[in-house]
Amino acid sequence: MTDPAKHGQLRTFGRRRGRPLRPQRAELMRDLLPLIRVPETALAAKNLDPRALFDRRPKEVWLELGFGAGEHLAAQAALHPDFGFIGCEPFENGVAVLLSHVAAGNLSNIRVLPDDGRPLVEALGDASVARIFVLFSDPWPKKRHHRRRLVSAAMLDQFARILADGGGLRLATDDMAYAAEMDTLTAAHEAFERIGGGMTARGWRPADAPQSRYEQKARRLGDLPVFIDCRRRRRAG
Repeated sequence: MTDPAKHGQLRTFGRRRGRPLRPQRAELMRDLLPLIRVPETALAAKNLDPRALFDRRPKEVWLELGFGAGEHLAAQAALHPDFGFIGCEPFENGVAVLLSHVAAGNLSNIRVLPDDGRPLVEALGDASVARIFVLFSDPWPKKRHHRRRLVSAAMLDQFARILADGGGLRLATDDMAYAAEMDTLTAAHEAFERIGGGMTARGWRPADAPQSRYEQKARRLGDLPVFIDCRRRRRAG
């Protein structure tokens, strides 16, 4: 597992494990995960080409940081078999659920980092991914913990670096304080232009966004999530 202190970073996630895994999911963690896991050597790379992580070189690569239980990631991978998908998630139980989706759908275009995704972001080469998703990440609601939030000005700089020109960034949360912060940060960042959503469009959701269990839960409770869709502006020169 990645040590956040090693990278000079704050921990942006909570617990790693929940209930003991069911036997079938434990078997997937043992047998399937090693086959599709992002290797540790990739995290030490410079200018990593993410397409090289796949057996069959994909047309483009999409990245999801904090995929939860993997419903969104698996659905997107099934819809776009010619694309490669990398999902990062430190919570073991969520990784196990994603693996069950991978096995059930025979999805060969997913790679998994069962850990903090920030070291991978740092390793990726410039303009190397086509889309990034950060959906319902931990809002760290207490003020003293706000600096632990995954979406920050520094992380947006990294996203701008690794996104190809015209690439998409999608953020979502059901925590309104976090949504307001995301809204402000993305609006102020010169590398991104807003193409949908935001605080003034609460309740709007992209048509191409499969629902995760976290979004479904929020809507059952009557909380309208905020989605923010941005496009990476073309680089000068």
